[in-house]
Order: sequence, then structure tokens, then C-alpha cells
Amino acid sequence: MQTLANLTPFILMFVLFYFLLIRPNQKRQKAVQTMQSNLQKGDKVITIGGLHGTIDAIDEGKVVILCGDGSRLTYDRNAIREVVQS
Repeated sequence: MQTLANLTPFILMFVLFYFLLIRPNQKRQKAVQTMQSNLQKGDKVITIGGLHGTIDAIDEGKVVILCGDGSRLTYDRNAIREVVQS
């Protein structure tokens, strides 16, 4: 009985960390993966490096982005941070 009373604060701390840190991070990662898997040609995107452009072509793991000056840059699909406009 004494050991259960000693472990209770640690159990409560773990539960608190789970709901405040681990679970929101898992939701965020799942949302990013869903967004990256639903990319389509013509979407306006921002990369993790801050490049704004339009998706010109999509391969299995790569995305070709058309920049404002007409150049085409190839990025990994994981480098897309957000879709601005579909």
C-alpha cells in the first residue's frame, strides 16, 4: 500500500505530460502528414525554408514548385510546411 502511495505522483505526472505534451504533438504530426499526402498540382504552398510557390508536378516523394520568376525547384514532399490555397 505504501508503494502505491509513493508512485501516485509519478503516475499523475506522466498522465499530465501525456495530455499536455505528447498527445497534441501527435495530433499536429498527423495533420501535417495528411496535408502532405493530399497535395495536388496547382496548390499554392510554403516550404519549411519560406519559399512561396505553386506545385507544378508531384512525384511519390518529390514536389516540383513553380516560383514567381518562372523557375522550377524540386523539393522533398516533407519540405512543404503549409498549403496556402488549393
